Amino acid sequence: MTEMFRNERDCEDGAAYFFLSGCQAADASGRCRRGVSSRKSDCGTLLYNIRLPATRQIGPMPMLGVWGVLCVGMILFATMSGYGYSYGGRAFVASFAAFGILFAGMLLFAARGVLERVTAAGPGAGWLYGVALLLVYVLYATGTGTLSFLRLGEVAVFLFVPLALLASARGAAAGAWQDLLVVAGIWVAVKFGPSRTIWPYPGGRLSYILTVMLAVNLAIAGFLLLRRVKGAGYTFGWGSDWAFPILASLPAFACIAIPLGVTLRFIAFDVQWAHWKTEPALALGILFFTAWPEEFLFRGLLQNCLSRAMNSDLAGWAFASVLFGFSHITNGGFPNWRYVLLASIAGFFYGWTWRRTNSIFASAIVHGAVDVLWHFLFRTV
Repeated sequence: MTEMFRNERDCEDGAAYFFLSGCQAADASGRCRRGVSSRKSDCGTLLYNIRLPATRQIGPMPMLGVWGVLCVGMILFATMSGYGYSYGGRAFVASFAAFGILFAGMLLFAARGVLERVTAAGPGAGWLYGVALLLVYVLYATGTGTLSFLRLGEVAVFLFVPLALLASARGAAAGAWQDLLVVAGIWVAVKFGPSRTIWPYPGGRLSYILTVMLAVNLAIAGFLLLRRVKGAGYTFGWGSDWAFPILASLPAFACIAIPLGVTLRFIAFDVQWAHWKTEPALALGILFFTAWPEEFLFRGLLQNCLSRAMNSDLAGWAFASVLFGFSHITNGGFPNWRYVLLASIAGFFYGWTWRRTNSIFASAIVHGAVDVLWHFLFRTV
């Protein structure tokens, strides 16, 4: 595996945010200054966030179009499935309004220039975004008739305690203990938190998705707006050299995971032909509500922060992959060591894709493809 962005061009690229050891400071163009040369040997070991060219990253208006098409499709699917009639019109509108707003936040901050414009307003933008997220929950709870002080307090704690922790680390470099604690706290809250009691309508069916979207938006508010962590790769677009890492990661992982999974009796070949019509919808759901959030949390934030804290790309990559594996230890019964092993290997390839592209969208494509093919071609033993 080649090292990420370790060449002279990257040390001088004004579009790169970098974490330097030999090159302690840079001028406005991104070149090393104060008498420090920009030779390859002087570049630090951590170089992140070579941004996509503007023409390859989706702009705000096209992103709103993508959001609109996806939302209309989801609303039509929900209506045809009986949600609107079974649970009542007002509650249906309120819940999907909250869904749409949270989904818009997830997508818009990945559009070209949006994050830069908002962060220009200062760290207070993170707090204002946190307040906006709380108001979205009030909209949901009021419209569905489920508003209570207990639920409102739980959501407020979920939003503002992490923001307060991150604010306390404002002057520290990325990878401070507050960063790692908040990442762990968000994962615990999503995995084990009372999502069904916070989002009871409709019958708890949207509770996990709404919790995941709220968590992603909280991470945007805390890490990207308040802490301004660089190199997360929170982008939606396509790079000219992405084909190889994306197309190579999937078959390479399959060559390891399929024989190992069958040998460990974790999976068995069982094509789900009866479900082929629902695969496109399943693929979109996995991409946006499983792969995208997990890649943001484990690669864009955890692997990023660990690499900076350890001053090593490889160490951060390895630790994040193992922690990603252990995050699945409760799946299918505790302790599921087979799941931990295979998920750690998967995390290795997702992390490699993220390092090569510096975009969670690229690693989410690989992640989503793995999950979709697994659900269609195999069953868990």
